[in-house]
Amino acid sequence: MTGLGAYSISIIGAGVAGLTAACALAQRGAHVTVLERAPALQDVGAGLQLSPNAIRVMDALGLWPRLEAASAPSHRVELFDTAGRLVSRLDLAKHRPNDRFRLIHRARLIELLADAARSAGARIELGHEVTDLPEADLVIGADGVKSRIRPLLNGTETPFFTRQTAWRALIPVEPGAAPAAQVFMGPGRHLVSYPLADGLRNIVAVVERPDWHDEGWSHPGDPADLRAAFARFGGPVPGWLAQVDQVSLWGLFRHPVAQHWQRPPGDGPALALIGDAAHPTLPFMAQGAVMAIEDAWLLAACLERDDLAAALAQFQTLRAPRCQRIVDAANGNARNYHLRGPTRAVAHAGLRAVSKLTPGLMIERFAWLYDYDPTAV
Repeated sequence: MTGLGAYSISIIGAGVAGLTAACALAQRGAHVTVLERAPALQDVGAGLQLSPNAIRVMDALGLWPRLEAASAPSHRVELFDTAGRLVSRLDLAKHRPNDRFRLIHRARLIELLADAARSAGARIELGHEVTDLPEADLVIGADGVKSRIRPLLNGTETPFFTRQTAWRALIPVEPGAAPAAQVFMGPGRHLVSYPLADGLRNIVAVVERPDWHDEGWSHPGDPADLRAAFARFGGPVPGWLAQVDQVSLWGLFRHPVAQHWQRPPGDGPALALIGDAAHPTLPFMAQGAVMAIEDAWLLAACLERDDLAAALAQFQTLRAPRCQRIVDAANGNARNYHLRGPTRAVAHAGLRAVSKLTPGLMIERFAWLYDYDPTAV
């Protein structure tokens, strides 16, 4: 792929969004520099779920063989109640046999994308704190929920605290672990877990609580608090949580999808937002990293137009409605996982009935999400 050789592009942030964009743009011939304030691409983070809409981009970038080797398959999504009884099963392997769903440690994905970006000719500068806009034709803000580029386009915004706090932990995976993402739902709380490819099990646990915690998933938490919050859960949950010796904690905030994603060239470089800088989402649809990957590909594809201003406008037109729909769906799941009392009993009974009578219907509700092919837009 060639065609962007006239552009110099600076990307702020070496996360999933920034590195995927660096790879897609450099493969098309652009002169790309990624500026990352961390001194190293550290082995941090936890698990990510990648659905077919993201895998299609990785395939188009020539990265599927490496991704397959670094990740584990996900064959099912299973919903359980607090006692560990099955409520619903989405059989991905059976009902969507041609699709690829993968589970990967974020650090492995970052490593893979950084190597690919460098191989394509992008420069990655670590330990680079951005205080002024770089001199470039285009500056891409891929700098997450606390983006410094987003306020330049949208002014100061105040996120809404959802009164939910999440823990994230990794434990050794048990032999013969099911290749499934499993969700355990209880009143005012839920826990998600799935195995990764490198001998680890990922755990994310969310509970409604009124006290506030900073946004960002790197704050240290107390494993005893996690165990206490889920003490009434059965099934495999007690055994998993007994193994947790280190956990991170963060508050969940709702942000609006950015009203302005881009600025054409004029007084200073053109600007664009991708990933969490444009559309932070609650982690209840497993689409945060996926949207970042979609963004990266579509921005690079749009930039193949001759007119930079038109390309950036087209990018926002293509991405904003879809990302808004995904963010809204994640907000809805935040409620559905935490139902209480009679509402919870009725909802679970309905899910059990649908899973038994029309098992393919549940997964087809998400066809709009998984059938999307960014490389064909």
